[in-house]
Amino acid sequence: MDYLLSLQTNLFESMLNRRILRIKAFKTIYCYAENHGMTLKEAEALLELSCESTRDLYLFLLALTGPLTEEARARIEAARAKFNPTEEELHPNLKFVNNRIAPLLAQDPDFNKLVSRKKFAWDQYDVLLRHLYERIRGRKYFQDYLESGEDSLEEDAKLWCKIYERELEDSDELADILEDMSIHWNDDLGYALGWCIRTMRELGQGTTWQLPPLYQSELPGGEGLESDKKFVVNLLRTAYNNYDAFCAQVAELTPGWTRDRLCTTDLCLIACGMAEAKMAPAVSPRIIINEYIEISKYYSTPESSGFVNGLLDKLINQHE
Repeated sequence: MDYLLSLQTNLFESMLNRRILRIKAFKTIYCYAENHGMTLKEAEALLELSCESTRDLYLFLLALTGPLTEEARARIEAARAKFNPTEEELHPNLKFVNNRIAPLLAQDPDFNKLVSRKKFAWDQYDVLLRHLYERIRGRKYFQDYLESGEDSLEEDAKLWCKIYERELEDSDELADILEDMSIHWNDDLGYALGWCIRTMRELGQGTTWQLPPLYQSELPGGEGLESDKKFVVNLLRTAYNNYDAFCAQVAELTPGWTRDRLCTTDLCLIACGMAEAKMAPAVSPRIIINEYIEISKYYSTPESSGFVNGLLDKLINQHE
């Protein structure tokens, strides 16, 4: 979980860092490359929707705490109501069903208003909730939590951190649900889970929940900060307006390859790298190139990082 490990526990930080913003712009340019009839206005609207969707996924995942707690409560009540319950079923460990995190979010008016407005609900995903709780209750970390002599908000939060960190990113059931809900959530799960973990840590320290700002300039006292929104919009516009010209420059350096034979993903990565170099000439070309090499490792072919590196190096440096 690279994204989870890279996130810091600073309370005030924008949700979308520059790496994520570059990926959002690159994906939008890819959509434009596949559909050249897309207008700039449509591309900008798609970009904004993609950025907002990351925070929406975070909210949806955070809203899991209440339904999962209620699933555990329902299991315990059903076991108690059996014709001949065991002693353990009659006197179950209620530590998890009484965890403090779920009601903390359930009673937060701002959180509930947002979740309600987005129409996010887990009720219809009872099968996933059932399977998820079954998996969690068999984990050693869950048993250790139940048997621990400590009973505190911080310990409850640490348990939720483990659930978000270990149980959701590789869940095929959850992946299917997210794919049906939004096409923009395909690659954002690990990143959104990282923000859920950050939130659990903050709640565990007694911090009141706050909606993370999307962009750096939206931070408290952030009027003097460079706007990340301005950065990503300018990146998109520059790549969009110069896409054909950038592709022509790539073609000049690859005479043995026609545009049809070049990987569209690589072309879009190169176009975004050239666009960023064009709009930020004071930034070291190597810094920009390295960013798109890293993105290529996740979104293109195994050979793409070398291809993107070589072409961007030539194309950016020849215009210095």
